[in-house]
Amino acid sequence: MPAQCNLIIDSCCDLPLDMVQREGVDLLNFNYIMSDGNHEDDFYQSIAPHDFYEKIRQGETPSTSQASPAAIEAAFRRAAESGTPTVYLCFSSGLSSNYSTAVALLSQLKAEFPDAPLYLVDLLIGSTPEGLLILEALRQRDAGLTAEELVEWAEEARYFAQTAFMVDDLDALHRGGRIPASVAAAGSALNVKPLLTFDITGHLALTGAARGRKKGLKQMASFFEKEHDAQGGSPVVLIGNADCPKDADALQELLAKQDASITVVKHNIGATIGSHVGPGMVSISFWGSDRRESMSVADRIAAKIKRG
Repeated sequence: MPAQCNLIIDSCCDLPLDMVQREGVDLLNFNYIMSDGNHEDDFYQSIAPHDFYEKIRQGETPSTSQASPAAIEAAFRRAAESGTPTVYLCFSSGLSSNYSTAVALLSQLKAEFPDAPLYLVDLLIGSTPEGLLILEALRQRDAGLTAEELVEWAEEARYFAQTAFMVDDLDALHRGGRIPASVAAAGSALNVKPLLTFDITGHLALTGAARGRKKGLKQMASFFEKEHDAQGGSPVVLIGNADCPKDADALQELLAKQDASITVVKHNIGATIGSHVGPGMVSISFWGSDRRESMSVADRIAAKIKRG
């Protein structure tokens, strides 16, 4: 069955390039800045992952920026001119202004192409869970979902993408404004390996801590055991690493002891996300329970009002 729509995705999905270089998929690259100038987050085509993270170990403190407005506008224009319904599955608005920029540019383009079937979804996640969702979105698209159906699917599916990631420390995330100073200070004072996740608004949230990396990996495996969909759901699990492949291998071994039927996709954490988490980050993402159900009653009411 021929695909009913095309996709636009961004480099914050952190998937291997060969998984996303597909017909009908337009790629947008975020950017990062080091002491030698500006670089595109190009799925490690211009620099090896180890070399990127080694620069950080040697003192580089890269900053990042969203996909350029010109690149976003060009992607929308290509989609409009093609006439094929197209959906942009966008990195979390809770961590980047990329989504709001895309909203504004899409509105402008609609003035020129009022009937263009273009759609935009704020995934409210990034990196490993974004990659998980995009892999499944590609499968759903190829199975025949229309653009409108894919938008509806993604807006619901984003809450079932479970994730946890461990970082060596929280300093880089604090410098980038991704977490409050109080959270970073608490993590440093306790001398622990923080475990983080995405809340349902697309922001980072501290979900646990472990004294040492081995205990942290065991906690991530326990998180999978508790939250994954064991009732015939997708067996795919994504494990990302920021230049710590041995940790990714160790986590895979722990998961295999729990469920030998899973399919593990290991991938490198890209330069945009890597600039903020630093070397040593390891992450897991899988399909599981509805993350909205973990909210307090008061928060669920507020979220329902906002959606309404």
